[in-house]
Amino acid sequence: MDASCQCGAVTFKTPLRHPLALYICHCAECRRQTSSAFGVSAIFPRFPLPSEALLSCYKRPNPNGEFLECYFCKQCGTRLIHSTAGKNFVSVKGGCLEGLDWSKAIHIWTKSAMVPIPEDATRSEEECSVFEAFCSSQESLDQPHTVRGATGERVSSKHNW
Repeated sequence: MDASCQCGAVTFKTPLRHPLALYICHCAECRRQTSSAFGVSAIFPRFPLPSEALLSCYKRPNPNGEFLECYFCKQCGTRLIHSTAGKNFVSVKGGCLEGLDWSKAIHIWTKSAMVPIPEDATRSEEECSVFEAFCSSQESLDQPHTVRGATGERVSSKHNW
């Protein structure tokens, strides 16, 4: 998938045509991060960062004592990717992805939702129980060394950033 920040300075392609999982998170942390009613996380195998010269990184602690690395464009401030060191998956922020199909998203932390959740949507009042291997909280991901994409292709997910 093609991705870019708001000003277009940072562009990149994801390693798969579709995310492994897609979450719309209604927790307070995601609301703060997006200055909106929810955050959207598209889960992909780890891939090389776009030009690091164009990115800044905000590191915030998580409940497990690790740090969530939040990458954003130095020029316009668009949050683009979340990652945790040593994890094989990253969360690409949904708003930067072209052609993302939001209809398959799993809504999590719905007990704190500020907007109505579609009636037919898969949902969880707190952290997801569906597809636990790809939960949006990066610190809780179970990390295989390789994964299969939506069409069954084998994808290596080892990158050191």
